[in-house]
Amino acid sequence: MEPIRNKVKESGLLPMDLGELLPEVELREIDLSARLWQGLVLKEKDFRSWVSTEDWSTYQDALVRIHCATDAIVPTWAYMLVASALEPFTSNVVAGSAKEVEHYRINLALAALDKTAFQDQRVIVKGCAKLLDQEYALTRLVMELKPYVKSLMFGEPCSTVPIFKRSR
Repeated sequence: MEPIRNKVKESGLLPMDLGELLPEVELREIDLSARLWQGLVLKEKDFRSWVSTEDWSTYQDALVRIHCATDAIVPTWAYMLVASALEPFTSNVVAGSAKEVEHYRINLALAALDKTAFQDQRVIVKGCAKLLDQEYALTRLVMELKPYVKSLMFGEPCSTVPIFKRSR
């Protein structure tokens, strides 16, 4: 009886899970609605006082999401002021939704990715990554890898959807 062979491993296909590439960072949130008068109005003097007395060092090296959980209209400069206070402690600051934070993390991961390691490889991108915006992530991945790979597929080795194949 022949030993069991791993045909997937022998195929030369390179599986990739984008979710595994995302950098592990501590995510912290600053909800500006907690700093608004009656949750609706930003009073500049009070807001500036909070910014000047807050201990921003507690956000050291964290990924910080600045947002407002209410429908209040927060002036743009308020986000800038908080980002300016955070800058000595972290360079990872995003103003916006959880989805925008994920986009930021995806962009960080793809910027750090050594694309030359994929030169002339047959890559299968797994579709089971737990991401808020898989379409965004996979579209960015295609744009980053296509210049390097021999072929790009989506799915699992047993059932792939061809996305791109370089002509000979």
